[in-house]
Amino acid sequence: MITYEYPLSERVRTMLRLEDLYDRVDFFVAQNSPLDHQAALVGMFEILEVTSRGDLKSDLLQELDRQRLFLEALRNNPAISEQKLNEVVGEIEIAFADLLASAGKSGQHLRENEWLMTIKQRAAIPGGICEFDLPSYHHWLHRPDAERHIDLEGWLEPLNSMGAALRIVLRVLRESGKSVPLVAHQGVFQQTPMERAAHMLRLILHRDLPCVPEISANKYALNIRFILPGSMQRTRLFEQDVHFSLTYCNL
Repeated sequence: MITYEYPLSERVRTMLRLEDLYDRVDFFVAQNSPLDHQAALVGMFEILEVTSRGDLKSDLLQELDRQRLFLEALRNNPAISEQKLNEVVGEIEIAFADLLASAGKSGQHLRENEWLMTIKQRAAIPGGICEFDLPSYHHWLHRPDAERHIDLEGWLEPLNSMGAALRIVLRVLRESGKSVPLVAHQGVFQQTPMERAAHMLRLILHRDLPCVPEISANKYALNIRFILPGSMQRTRLFEQDVHFSLTYCNL
């Protein structure tokens, strides 16, 4: 199965982009080659750009606290596992404390590093970080793998509290709804108005189906068209019935 997620607010859109960047950086940092570590560094610069927009830190703190209060209200509920509840509340409290303790603007320690900011500026230019442009960066890429690991982990460590917090919030969001089986007749599904308010839609489709969803949604209507992927011509509709499941996710 393939899951497609469609954010319905700018806040959720930003969190999904950040989650993708954190996952990508984590993967490349764990590798050993200079090219992998270059990709990790570029991903770190992208995280810096995304977190510099808006007050994401404040939004995450508010949402973590709201979820903690909601879960605390479930105590003594016989349908809720006390042990599981304690684990989740504890995880939220740790993430909240770590994010709250991170001083100043997210990524400020990177902005104050003149060497890194020079690389970031050059990385925005196609082919701008060649060895003749940045010989000191070229030298860093040729240092032992273990030393580059230490540098990358040190630069990323102050950003980890943001990553941990947004992963918890997104996990709560994804687990907030129930999946509903639906059918798009001749490749089209419409719902007017949208069944319920949501911050994100999750659509699950069998991976063998040769189509992808094209989603358009607001509080007035939900429209899903299943189209043929990878067409070099204009968008073509997949004109067969498509069975899929849809989850309305809300914080």
